Amino acid sequence: MPPESFIPRPKQAEVLAYTGGKMGVSAVPGSGKTETLSRLAAQLIAGGSLAGHQEVLVVTLVNSAVDNFYRRVSNLVKTRGLLPHAGYRVRTLHGLSHDIVRERPALVGLSDKFEIVDERSADEILGEAAAAWLRGHPYTLERFLDPALESSKLDWVRRDPLLDQVKEIALAFTRMAKDRQLAPEQVRDKLDGLVNPLPLAEMGWAIYADYQRALAYRGAVDFDDLIRLALLALQSDDKMLARLGDRWPFVLEDEAQDSSRLQEQILRLLTGPDGNWVRVGDPNQAIYETFTTASPDYLRDFLDEEGVARRELPNSGRSTESIICLANHLVTWTMDEHPVHAVRDALSPPPILPAPPGDTQPNPPDDPAAIYLMGNKFSPDGELRAVVESLVRWLPEHPESTVAVLTPRNKRGFDVVDALRQRDVETVDSLLRSSTSTRKAAGALANVLHHLADPTAPQRLARVFQVWRRADQEDPEAWQHVLKLSKLLAGCRQVEEYVWPRAGQDWLAEADLSDEDTALLAMFRGAIQRWQGAIVLPVDQLLLTLGQDLFTEASDLALTHKLAVTLRQAAEQHPQWRLPELAGELAVIARNERRFLGFSDEDSGFDPSAYKGKVVVATMHKAKGLEWDRVYLMSANSYDFPSGQPYDQYIAEKWFVRDELNLGAEALAQLEALLDNQLIYREGDATAQARLDYVRERLRLLYVGITRAKQELVVTWNSGRSATSRPEAVQALPLVALQSYWELGGCRQDEPAYAAEPVKFRSV
Repeated sequence: MPPESFIPRPKQAEVLAYTGGKMGVSAVPGSGKTETLSRLAAQLIAGGSLAGHQEVLVVTLVNSAVDNFYRRVSNLVKTRGLLPHAGYRVRTLHGLSHDIVRERPALVGLSDKFEIVDERSADEILGEAAAAWLRGHPYTLERFLDPALESSKLDWVRRDPLLDQVKEIALAFTRMAKDRQLAPEQVRDKLDGLVNPLPLAEMGWAIYADYQRALAYRGAVDFDDLIRLALLALQSDDKMLARLGDRWPFVLEDEAQDSSRLQEQILRLLTGPDGNWVRVGDPNQAIYETFTTASPDYLRDFLDEEGVARRELPNSGRSTESIICLANHLVTWTMDEHPVHAVRDALSPPPILPAPPGDTQPNPPDDPAAIYLMGNKFSPDGELRAVVESLVRWLPEHPESTVAVLTPRNKRGFDVVDALRQRDVETVDSLLRSSTSTRKAAGALANVLHHLADPTAPQRLARVFQVWRRADQEDPEAWQHVLKLSKLLAGCRQVEEYVWPRAGQDWLAEADLSDEDTALLAMFRGAIQRWQGAIVLPVDQLLLTLGQDLFTEASDLALTHKLAVTLRQAAEQHPQWRLPELAGELAVIARNERRFLGFSDEDSGFDPSAYKGKVVVATMHKAKGLEWDRVYLMSANSYDFPSGQPYDQYIAEKWFVRDELNLGAEALAQLEALLDNQLIYREGDATAQARLDYVRERLRLLYVGITRAKQELVVTWNSGRSATSRPEAVQALPLVALQSYWELGGCRQDEPAYAAEPVKFRSV
């Protein structure tokens, strides 16, 4: 929204009146919290209370939000006549943790050149450790398998499904141990003190220990380590803590409903008991609890804390009043009528209120008939056909509208993409996929910049040669030859005799090479000379020059442009930086230490308005923070959205495990029992609690899905895949409740502005 067109709502004005202290803000979907928080940051920067070395620190959840905040704050600061890149820092928790650890890596036992493995590499390492454990303990988990399994099926379970289950348990155990700041040896000490064994905790410890040894061998840490070590650094060095607290006198935290225990501890240390800390979030949108260590309870407790100013952003201009009404009813039904009393706290007030009359952020015109809650029982394929046919009819009449199909899981999303493409419907599925193109492009450019910063190092020259010939990786034989030549370059003691030879001192002329290899290295020398001649250019122009030589794909060239902008911003923020520091900034992106600065659609800020007339397919989790004119929510059944009923099935409870145990939850309960002598581990209790937690999260996920829609909403369900191990799914209980409410007239029975006629289900 252009700065001059923004007129804050009364509740937004209350937030913008903040000048200091602790403030908690409960913000409903579409309430403009990002805009409000960005303006608050700009106000604090322009208010004159920051010294030259100080910054407003904005901490947010995902990469896309970092880019979004950065752009907004930069534009707002510029309108006030200030430097656009000074006075604030926007980070994810991982980015902030990296900034903290990089202050003094040795303080937490890391070298200055420590690396961070990305999630894919971490998963591979953990998978190898899990497989090794299972090979060494083939019958340890036998006690947990269903005794009714046939011998032939049991052999298959031991080979494949059980390994996947062990990996899931190990991942959850490792994350929880790191969240509790426990090293493997500390877990071992506690296990050694037990009278009664805890087999799942023993397994978790063994794999955790192997995993950490593998990371240490690589001189690396993972993202969970990064957060744990950042907290350890702050706890270990009072002077560094005081310095960082002084550097960031104001901390603004977005998406605080997804805070973890360690995130809260880090920010509490940075702000201190009397510091300036603003936490904005919506507990109703906490949807990461079951597979991370996040919990909405941290925000809820903060909002109730003594001395915290509590504010609300209850008005939303995103959706029509009918869609708002439906979302609000899901909240009230959950609180008042959900059949499982223990989960009635999953959703809570405040209700979403429409924008007030005359608001500059108004709701779309209301059309109650644009809500379709499909009672039809579809097979999985039938649901897919129905949604595709609906889109085929709808798209030609709405070429300027945005539309998304949201699914509970990636697999269902890929099915939708395949079905749509068979009908020649243009789709966008980047929110289903995780691209490594950003890291590869950043890595290639970083290696060249490192060489230009240290042009006499033969190892750097050899690495740049591999970058220059990276296309040969597609041919194993050609790549082996590239490695052979790069090894030869690494042995060139006087690099200048190769790059800038003088008469009688030409390393290439004296090398014993074939004519073909000599010509290839001569071409490479020409490229190096050209790049070294370009170092007089500003860093963004230098990077664009390198990109033109290194890349041919349009996507890589576009990435180079974005990376060039990033380095220019870094150079403006840090005038003292030279090529080594700027090369380091690219390197941290390439090594995933700055994954929040990614440049895929997912990382740099997916904009639905850029895909009008195309179908965006995403999971409901990935759709958080986004909005479309028309939204399809698929698979609203008792498997994907269970409600704690006897007929419900739970994805974490594997069909081959006895007594419907959730072994991941049981392993974490055993770890908790290790940490608290007052806790007594009883098998099955953790499984029952995990069911309740999952039901709560799926209610919030449905709420998030509904509130992605601006004008039209379609909700469908399917009966699931029939299998002897999994009964047929039924319609999700929340969808049944919403249908009943809507058929009776919904909010129109109380609102004079609506007709009294109930909505009839019709063809989508």
